[in-house]
Amino acid sequence: MNSYLRRYKAKNPTDWSLGCEPEFNLSCNAAESGFIKLPNVEFYGYDISTNDNYTLKRCEEVCLQNCNCSGFIFPYRSESGFYSCYPKSRLLNGSRSPAFGAPFYVRLPKASLTSYENQKQEIGLHCPQIAANLLLDRAYMKTKENGTLQFMVCFAFAFGGVEIICICFVWWWLYKTQQSSSENAQGCLQVVSRFRKFNYDELKKATGKFREEIGRGGGGVVYKGILSDRRVAAIKRLNDANQGEAELLAELSTIGRVNHMNLIEIWGYCVERNHRLLVYEYMEHGSLAENLISGTLDWEKRFDIAVGSAKGLAYLHEECLEWVLHCDVKPQNILLDSNFQPKVADFGLSKLVNRRGGGKSSSFSTVRGTRGYMAPEWISNLPITSKVDVYSYGVVVLEMVTGKSPMTTGGQGSRNKGEMEHRGLVKWVREKMNGNGENELWLEEIIDPIMKGKCDLRKMGILVQVALECVEEDKNARPTMSQVIERLLHHEKG
Repeated sequence: MNSYLRRYKAKNPTDWSLGCEPEFNLSCNAAESGFIKLPNVEFYGYDISTNDNYTLKRCEEVCLQNCNCSGFIFPYRSESGFYSCYPKSRLLNGSRSPAFGAPFYVRLPKASLTSYENQKQEIGLHCPQIAANLLLDRAYMKTKENGTLQFMVCFAFAFGGVEIICICFVWWWLYKTQQSSSENAQGCLQVVSRFRKFNYDELKKATGKFREEIGRGGGGVVYKGILSDRRVAAIKRLNDANQGEAELLAELSTIGRVNHMNLIEIWGYCVERNHRLLVYEYMEHGSLAENLISGTLDWEKRFDIAVGSAKGLAYLHEECLEWVLHCDVKPQNILLDSNFQPKVADFGLSKLVNRRGGGKSSSFSTVRGTRGYMAPEWISNLPITSKVDVYSYGVVVLEMVTGKSPMTTGGQGSRNKGEMEHRGLVKWVREKMNGNGENELWLEEIIDPIMKGKCDLRKMGILVQVALECVEEDKNARPTMSQVIERLLHHEKG
């Protein structure tokens, strides 16, 4: 404490908080002790007893009779009208205040009473300051204690800050991952399925706002475009704007399973708002249909196209991981590259057949294909197998040989325009063959006028014969595409 009584000293000069102790020993003999009155002073200590309605003399006697009594407080109780006596065995936290109305009587040896009486003005509770370094020691210990707490608080704040930063970073990374359609999210898709997801603005810019149309069909319109990596692409704008991304990806997964030199390569797709687009490799010479109309194909090119198209279809039917039915084989869906090599395109109407089902047949809810190239099974509601593609292929070969579309009555340059009127191309060719089967004159009558005198009639006859077998009414009588290839290549070598 910071105040003192004379003949009391600090217990520890380096630590004032431990209090004071007397420099004398009180005797248990009541005759050797007395009391000094300290006005407005209170000591908080241990009360030996509580005594009400006591006189001062009687209270002194109670304290003197107890060897442990160090003094007593003698307050007046206005509510009861008498004094109370509280003798104390220890004196703690002494202080002086006007608020303390009752005096405190300190027990001292009688030998010390005279000196206190003579120096009453100096009697107080102010202890002398003993050690200058006293507060420094205590302050040091307190700082050490606060330093530990401060370290723990700072560590907690730092750890929390790092955690918040990590959470923000993960959120930002996830956000950027979702937004990065051409680098991150699409990179995974491109690795797995070989397709890239384009955004609509990117394809709009690549096509010059869809300026140059290079093809048109039932599925949509095809435009020429130049991608950001300078690749020339064919970009097909699909008519079905209601198809969802999951459904489109499911169809694209069919194409993702195939990889053949005679099949078109898909590079990517776009599903954004009501826009549905496919991006695939650009074929410099367009479609087979365009080239048949323009008359740019000689006999050798046509034969090579027939063989290459058969290879692509045979791969779809028999060699890829899943059997695929194209269901819309026609000249518009056979594209030609810079070397006039064919690539079968447009799998929009394709049907995936599980190998576990044996590939025998498949069910379709609607008729698929293009009039003039459709197998009889579609009309007769018979089971659909790969033989529907074989039939369409046979019609395409007959069209290449004759230069006539199965939907025309005579065809450009035909000398027998009325002869084909109201009759199909297949029936017309069969009638020509059956009427002149003994010689090759019938071939001269059916081949495209552009090729007359410029083709190998023997190979032409084999090609036509194979085509007619492909368009048999009975699907079981039709060859498979691999058998078609074998026959064409075998006779080519012969």
